[in-house]
Amino acid sequence: MRAYVLTGFGGPEKLEYRRDVPDPLPGPGEVRIRVAAAALNNTDIWTREGAYGAETDGQARTGWRREPLRFPRIQGADVAGRVDRVGPGVAQSRIGQRVLVDPMLYSGGERELVTTDYLGSERDGGFAELVTVPGDNAHPVDSRLTDAELATLPTAATTAQRMLNRADVGADETLLVTGASGGVGSALVQLGTARGARVVAVVGAGKEERARELGAVATVSRTSPDLAGEVARLAGQADVVADVVGGPSFPALLSALGPLGRYVVAGAMAGPIVEADLRTIYLKQIQLIGSSFGTHQDFVDVVRAVDSGAVTPLLAGTYPLRDLPRAQADFARKDFVGKLVVLPDTSEEVR
Repeated sequence: MRAYVLTGFGGPEKLEYRRDVPDPLPGPGEVRIRVAAAALNNTDIWTREGAYGAETDGQARTGWRREPLRFPRIQGADVAGRVDRVGPGVAQSRIGQRVLVDPMLYSGGERELVTTDYLGSERDGGFAELVTVPGDNAHPVDSRLTDAELATLPTAATTAQRMLNRADVGADETLLVTGASGGVGSALVQLGTARGARVVAVVGAGKEERARELGAVATVSRTSPDLAGEVARLAGQADVVADVVGGPSFPALLSALGPLGRYVVAGAMAGPIVEADLRTIYLKQIQLIGSSFGTHQDFVDVVRAVDSGAVTPLLAGTYPLRDLPRAQADFARKDFVGKLVVLPDTSEEVR
């Protein structure tokens, strides 16, 4: 089969397009999926770069579990497609099913999510023509959405759902969302709004209207010199900050929180090392909450939210699989709203 193979930690030069990768075969309890679409995530870039560090060495090159990764590896966690083969123990009737893949490959309770295998990281993923996954992770879907639209959902939207659950966001609370034009951020805006929260979106220039269309009651520029003050003027003090950006804005985000506020983080696009005045945290009694990916139940809840119309997939563009490096370069520029997706190679040009 054709696939993009990651050969080691580094830059785009570590991605190799191959036409002779052996077709994977499903093991017991597994299905094989012919990939119709696979979305890009920040995790793909950070994993390629080995940018997760270690607790004792922030510069160490590691995968998301902060340990060495096995190469070669096919990345791509977010997969939509059809089952074309089943392993022992799986009903033959599943062949031909249209499915969306839950990329979190854990069993047991929620604690296992912290050390789970993740599709495209600890197991070969969807930047290929074929991929195998446990049968329970391949969810049958009956949707009018395109495969590319479906592929925008698994990692981003389930990450957002878990963040909101971890911070226990409720109706009539003010929720401040950073990175609100990205995959996770735009899902946070929509899912937070569906819960009845008043969402204030932090966005780049030119993306304000789209954030309001998704449900935000107000927007703040990510370059604002007084982010906390602007949030207070627009919506009062925030009850919850849902942050996927990190970096220099961290102190301002804490300042934007009111007493007993909750700060939940699931990303660090602007930098993982931050500074804070601990007095702000303990005097305001702020909760700091870490969150990553989403549970199997989060995934199911997201699919239901899409079916109900509470969440609209935001497909910003598609690329042929062979143009994955260009897609990743465009992804890194963050000049779009939503998600980028790669499709099986055809003669079609990028749309």
